[in-house]
Amino acid sequence: MNYSYKNIAKIAYPIFLTLLVQNLIQMINTAFLGRVGSVELGASALGGIYYIVIFMLAFGFSTGSQILIGRRNGEGNYRQIGEIVVQGAVFLLLLAVLMVGFTRLFSEQILSVIRSEAVRHATIEYLDYRIYGLFFSCVNVLFRAFYVGTTRTLPLTLNAAIMAVVNVIADYLLIFGNFGFPAMGIAGAGLASVIAEGCSVCFFIIYTLKAVDLSKYGFDRVQFKNLKTFLLNLNISSSLMLQNVISLSTWFIFFIMIDNYLGELPLAVSNIIRSVYMMMAISVFALAATCNTLVSNLIGSGGTERVMLLIRRVATISFGVTMVIIVIIALFPTQTLGIYTPDIELINLSMSPLYTILFMLPLVSIANIYFSAVSGTGNTRIALCVELITLAVYLFYTWLLIVPLNAPLALCWTNEGIYSIVILSLSYLYLRKGKWREKRI
Repeated sequence: MNYSYKNIAKIAYPIFLTLLVQNLIQMINTAFLGRVGSVELGASALGGIYYIVIFMLAFGFSTGSQILIGRRNGEGNYRQIGEIVVQGAVFLLLLAVLMVGFTRLFSEQILSVIRSEAVRHATIEYLDYRIYGLFFSCVNVLFRAFYVGTTRTLPLTLNAAIMAVVNVIADYLLIFGNFGFPAMGIAGAGLASVIAEGCSVCFFIIYTLKAVDLSKYGFDRVQFKNLKTFLLNLNISSSLMLQNVISLSTWFIFFIMIDNYLGELPLAVSNIIRSVYMMMAISVFALAATCNTLVSNLIGSGGTERVMLLIRRVATISFGVTMVIIVIIALFPTQTLGIYTPDIELINLSMSPLYTILFMLPLVSIANIYFSAVSGTGNTRIALCVELITLAVYLFYTWLLIVPLNAPLALCWTNEGIYSIVILSLSYLYLRKGKWREKRI
């Protein structure tokens, strides 16, 4: 494959749309709940992060699957890909059963760390419905890994549109109780997300059966007697699963600190900032996923000498797109924040943290690409070590600002810059040393 700027962008675009919809679900929930109340706005942040922390187990496994699929695709060993996908999907569904059961049994005890009783009860109410989306999400991420790993990204675009439309309609009906539906408030936001993810699974199944050569990718002969492929996948993915859960857990800790030490209003503001930040960084995450799979494909096809050039090209695109987004948001900050809430006080309080994030984003746009490339080489244990070191620095810095110093919220959000500096430095050093060239998977 020709890894030109144009081809990189062509592969990244559908992934961008997929991630856009995934984040749109949370953004739409935030926008609707911002019109219900600040307690619901804050609770949806905590509930959403709790869900994502658990979901990251599945996402980490799917990322490992994507690396392995990309490698087999680059080698031309297509028939093993179906085995990777189907065995992985069965494993993740079993994992979802455990995680849903765990949440139903222990969520109240876990969320007891939230001091605000109103926020805690609203968070539990949201999760009572939202957690069942794990069953659909676990299947979705394997379909995504298959289509990204084989660079067949059209269905990701179609799926993105379906999820967005279904989620908007379901939110409108269930949160406010329009057209005779019950007004469920924050619980309706959780249920709407589950419905959107269910529709997504239905689309992927139908599309795959109709449009994919099942024989070419080995879907017609998947066996469970030989678990060699699954165990290899688990070996690659286990570090990523742990890495992703720990990484997102720090966001949960960050928001708990905000609620416990700064209050409900800063928590509501932080949910808005998080939603804006995630939307602005979607292009970065899409290009990071693209870099991950292209690095794996390139190594699989014997092109290790061109990997650093590929990474630099993806990082250049990421930086350029991010700068355009920053300029647009900087020109229209009030209008951007107004999407999430009509409350003038919340909008004014969100201004300073918003500018903090805008200042950090160029660094984030490069750091994510280089770190994703580390995983793309297949050495996921090194990626885990890099993440753990970075998160230790991130948590200490966050604790120092919020607990002893009681710093302004805008200053607290500089922790994203600290995270990016550390992870970029460690990733670059590893990639420059070149030992990843010896890694075989």
